[in-house]
Amino acid sequence: MDESLRAQIDSNLSHLDALIRRGRKLREALASDPSDKSALVANRAWQQDCGVAIHQLSGGSKAHWLARLFSEAFLMRAASGQVIEAVAPAEIVERLVGVLEQAVLSLSRMEGTPGSSAAVQATPVPHRFDFVHNTALRPVLEQAYADSRDALETGEYSVALIHACGILEAIVTDALEHAGLQALAASAELPSGKIADWSFDDRLIIAEKAGLIRGGCARLPEVARKYRAITDADGNPQLDANGDPQLTVTERDARRTTQVLHVVMRDLDPGR
Repeated sequence: MDESLRAQIDSNLSHLDALIRRGRKLREALASDPSDKSALVANRAWQQDCGVAIHQLSGGSKAHWLARLFSEAFLMRAASGQVIEAVAPAEIVERLVGVLEQAVLSLSRMEGTPGSSAAVQATPVPHRFDFVHNTALRPVLEQAYADSRDALETGEYSVALIHACGILEAIVTDALEHAGLQALAASAELPSGKIADWSFDDRLIIAEKAGLIRGGCARLPEVARKYRAITDADGNPQLDANGDPQLTVTERDARRTTQVLHVVMRDLDPGR
């Protein structure tokens, strides 16, 4: 890659990183006190800076995928599809941070790619996880999806399965949290505690009983259902004394888990 182009990409990444850090601080301040005048003033300035950055990265085109995401971040829709006019400032900040993180992911993928441009026009981020309500999760899930696919292709079946299960748990949890405990309780007896405290199996069962997903998870292999037990604190397979995974994951296990993930993704995003 040309050094001047690399410098442009590095500069854009640094600027986006600074905007993301500012956004996270603003989100905390506004979540604590939505009427904080100083935070609201800082929020307006931050949003303007974000708009300038997105304008530059999208080449000034309002039709560019990044510009569309930026505009959509200011809209919130009810389950019926109607636009909700009053949206909490902290929620808007969270959505904009998610857009910035997608820009970072796209730029990062361009490094080392011949013929790349410093703008992100040529490499739109995939939209596999647009149905996820927590926008900050979307780029993380995209990366985990790519990692799972790559691991499957290289025969690292434990890694592929763990990534696929992590994605499955994240998207089901997002759907449960969006539905809310009150709505979930109408269709099933809920485990105690917060949704985040429920077991992987409990989340899948409640999501199915609530009609959020269908019966695809019945095909999950047993090793997938206990993936947390074979995963270390960093999300990698636990190894034995010889440096091998403690539990064997077959290619069939990994591929079936990936197939179940795709089924659940279609359930949560019928328009796929």
